[in-house]
Amino acid sequence: MKVKVYNLESPRSGNAVPNQYEIRVGNKIYFQSYNSIICKIQDGKIYLDSYYWNYSRTTSKYLKLFLDDFIRDPFNIKDKIAKKEFKLTNLNK
Repeated sequence: MKVKVYNLESPRSGNAVPNQYEIRVGNKIYFQSYNSIICKIQDGKIYLDSYYWNYSRTTSKYLKLFLDDFIRDPFNIKDKIAKKEFKLTNLNK
């Protein structure tokens, strides 16, 4: 199975952002910030790591940027969690 890794790009400059990655493995897409998996998208469902999804301001900023590529309408991550549209789980076992 092929694994593809991309740096996220800064919305202002278009430059690659260090330590912020989109990883594609088969039908799964991950967002990794530094050494932690923050988000997994699989079969149209979004899973967030229950500990790291809101770990820092930087992580939150790039998580939102990552999710913007998959969710076209304006959204609030906390609202999506409360409505159980995003599932919290341990992605760093």
